[in-house]
Amino acid sequence: IGAESGDEIVLTAGATMSLNLIARCWAEPRLQPGDEILISIAEHHANIVPWQMVAEKTGARVRAFMLEEDGAFSMNRFKAELSDRTRIIAVPHVSNVLGTVFPIADIAAIARDRDALMVVDGCQGVVHMPVDVTALGADFYVFSAHKLYGPNGVGVLWGRARILADMPPFLG
Repeated sequence: IGAESGDEIVLTAGATMSLNLIARCWAEPRLQPGDEILISIAEHHANIVPWQMVAEKTGARVRAFMLEEDGAFSMNRFKAELSDRTRIIAVPHVSNVLGTVFPIADIAAIARDRDALMVVDGCQGVVHMPVDVTALGADFYVFSAHKLYGPNGVGVLWGRARILADMPPFLG
C-alpha cells in the first residue's frame, strides 16, 4: 500500500475496529466542544458511529456533506461544509453503496491546509484500485483483509508514524 515503514501498519480485528481506534485514541483526547467531524452522506455505518460516539463524549459535532443527485462527489458541496472548526475529515475511498470514487488526494490536501486529520475508509478502494497511501496524502487509511479474500477478523490501519507515535494504546 506504499507505506514508508512497517511502523505505520497496525493490525486490528477489522476496519471497524481500526476506525474506533482512531476515534478513541486520536480524536477523543484532542477534540473540544464545538469542533467538527466532517463525513459524507455516503458513509458506511462503521465510519459514522465511532465519530458519533466520540462527539458525544467531547462535545464535538458530526456533520455530513451531500453528494450530487446522481451520487457523484461534489467538491463544491464538500468545501461548503468545511469550517474553521473542522478537525477531522472521514470519507470512504469508494462508496460501498454507490461506487462513488472520492478524490482522496485532493481532499487530503485541503485537510492539510486546514490542519484537519484525514481518515479514509479504504475497504472498497483497496479492492478495486492500486493504493499508495503516501501518494494519497491522508493521515489514516483502513481496510479489512476479507475484502482482499483474506481471513475474517483481520484489519489494517495504516497511519502516519508521527501520528501513531503520539497516540495512547487502545487496548491493554
